[in-house]
Amino acid sequence: MRVRVEGDSMLPGLRPGDWLLVRRGAAVRPGDVVVARLPGDETRLIVKRAAWREKDGGWWLESDNQRASGRRDSWDFGPLPPGSLVGRVVLRYWPPGRR
Repeated sequence: MRVRVEGDSMLPGLRPGDWLLVRRGAAVRPGDVVVARLPGDETRLIVKRAAWREKDGGWWLESDNQRASGRRDSWDFGPLPPGSLVGRVVLRYWPPGRR
């Protein structure tokens, strides 16, 4: 699936307007960038970094930019159950040539 980044919560690595290719159901390891459903609004997707896995199997997700306006991550809603993770980001394909 494809996902467009909105907001500044993943700066400097990901910027608003970046397009990402996401592998649905892919195995996740700590440090991976993932797409998950936002708790309380399951229709919204969020892009976050999987920081660690909890003993109950849930994932602690964090923003790379903790100072971003409107940032929402596990510091706000706690660990997410594995079923809330949609997939793992495998590459940024737009804009081309930006590292």
